[in-house]
Amino acid sequence: MPFDFAARLAARIPTGWFVAITALGWLVLITCLHYSLNFEASDRPVVRMGYMPVITNLACPLVDYASRNSGRVRFEALKFSSFAEMGEALRNNDIQAAFIIAPLSIVLHQQGAGVRIVYIGNRHESTLVYRKDLTVRDFSDLAGKTIAVPMRYSGHNIAARRLAEKFGLGGTNLNILEINPPDMASALAAGSLDAYFVGEPFAAKTVKSGEAKVLYYVEDVWPGFICNLLLVKQDFIDKHPSRVQMLVQAAARSGLWAREHPKAAARIAAQYWNQPLDLVEYALTAPPNRIVYDRFIPKETEIRRLANEMVRFGLLKNNNIKGLVDARFAEKADLKGVTDLNSILNPPR
Repeated sequence: MPFDFAARLAARIPTGWFVAITALGWLVLITCLHYSLNFEASDRPVVRMGYMPVITNLACPLVDYASRNSGRVRFEALKFSSFAEMGEALRNNDIQAAFIIAPLSIVLHQQGAGVRIVYIGNRHESTLVYRKDLTVRDFSDLAGKTIAVPMRYSGHNIAARRLAEKFGLGGTNLNILEINPPDMASALAAGSLDAYFVGEPFAAKTVKSGEAKVLYYVEDVWPGFICNLLLVKQDFIDKHPSRVQMLVQAAARSGLWAREHPKAAARIAAQYWNQPLDLVEYALTAPPNRIVYDRFIPKETEIRRLANEMVRFGLLKNNNIKGLVDARFAEKADLKGVTDLNSILNPPR
């Protein structure tokens, strides 16, 4: 009998070797199961996209979701815990595209990372909130208070410094901390922060819970504000221009779809972001029609102005952005025939 043979064979193997062989077998089995559960078997090329879970980057989970079972390319979304980590992943070719905070793209460019801006994320989705127990009428009332921004190289940091300048707050009257967006709400609730400036839904979280109040929506103080944008490296463009075109076009089309279907977009995003559905819906729709989805073509003039502001506030030594902006893919994006989510990958011919 096969069972008796196996038993006799096992009896002849020293106990130590038997345990080692059994453990090795389990390791191989678990590894195979892990691979099958976490990686897709597909003949399609895969483009890995880094992102942080904010509305400006809504295109990333939507394009991932739409490309799971359709399209010529699989666009895989990878969530990062910080923009700095994402920048290093792009620099090291661990990802092929990065939905990344705008000023950091200029820093990477000046460091010789060979990156190109090919798409601008959804605009007007950042908010400055303050603790509910404070009396705040305008930015001057935050003098001496602690304000959090996502990072030093963020538009939120620059916007806060512009506001400080406007309201006559000197450097000593402004305490700005860098905190990863997912940690801001809990820090404010714990009393470690007085205010924070960030992309949604992280501001909406404390507003909706009643722990914070809105001081400014970013469009009130910086119309056309660029929070995040899409970076790819020049060598990837050189090797795979058609994939870059498909990604940029799908991202642009996803915005048009999300504008008409905010609840459906929220359901998808909530899964990727690990956030409550009602929070994501609230952030996408309150105030109504706030988010701008169709200003996605990168303009050198806008990026130049951003670089100038970074120099003015001591974040850069020069405003060099030569070669950073590559608008051709966004300019060629076909926006016709956006109906259901799958159509963002497949424009009508």
